Amino acid sequence: MTKRENLKRFAWLSVLAAVLTISLKMAAYFLTGSVGLLSDALESVINLVAAVMALLMLSLAARPPDDEHAFGHDKAEYFASGIEGMLILFAAVSIGWAAISRLLAPQPIEQIGIGLLLSLTATLINFFVARILIQTGKKHRSIILEADGQHLMTDVWTSIGVVAGISAVAFSNWYVLDPLIALLVAANIIWTGVRLVRRSALGLMDTAVAAPSQKAICEVLDQYATREGIEYHALRTRQSGTRQFASVHILVPGKWTVHQGHQLLEEIEADIRRAVAGTIVFTHLESLDDPASWHDIELDRLEE
Repeated sequence: MTKRENLKRFAWLSVLAAVLTISLKMAAYFLTGSVGLLSDALESVINLVAAVMALLMLSLAARPPDDEHAFGHDKAEYFASGIEGMLILFAAVSIGWAAISRLLAPQPIEQIGIGLLLSLTATLINFFVARILIQTGKKHRSIILEADGQHLMTDVWTSIGVVAGISAVAFSNWYVLDPLIALLVAANIIWTGVRLVRRSALGLMDTAVAAPSQKAICEVLDQYATREGIEYHALRTRQSGTRQFASVHILVPGKWTVHQGHQLLEEIEADIRRAVAGTIVFTHLESLDDPASWHDIELDRLEE
């Protein structure tokens, strides 16, 4: 089983958690009639759709490179997290619509005790699953698992806010608090959705690897430049799901043999992979003595 396929277990865990929390939160809503609990339940429906999407995209991303996708299928994760972000925004609009209607016509909440108990149980399930997904996503650089975990953690804080608000309604009988809480929930998940969509867009646009990884790569290259009397330029990096790619031009003395140059490149590539695990490295050998070697210092070499 590949690492990618192994990650699908966590997507299944997310699906199971979503089914359980939807059942608990919808039961709480039907018992109480609280629009705040309804907003919480609707977000859990989005969690289920997102978890299924994560499962499908992880299956696609697990496919090995082929003739038509030589760099793999990792970017499928960005599509999944982008769709999840859009679904979150849709849920926020639905919650806001229901909250405004209830704000104009406040209604009492029934059977608050059992409703809050069910909601808290669902919240605990989401909390533990969210922690697992976030830790696994960061460990394996899986944006879709991390996004799913962040979404669930947002749901946890949303549920805590809803429970606190409904408890306040029970003590004060100020029913307008219920739709106001729902509106705050909607605003909170809009922020989460925007962040997910933005992160997905950056991934699809081949954004460079994180600053620490970029720094580690440059440190390896600088060490070789000092020790071997070589130079480098045109360093390019990009993040693609769990994969990181780096390409660089290495300039060696013109008197070196091809064998010497190739051996050096092998050592450089190995050291970069050790410094930044999971990085796929491409190097291009050039001569320090050839003026043409300096034509492609810029990231985009223009036609002459």
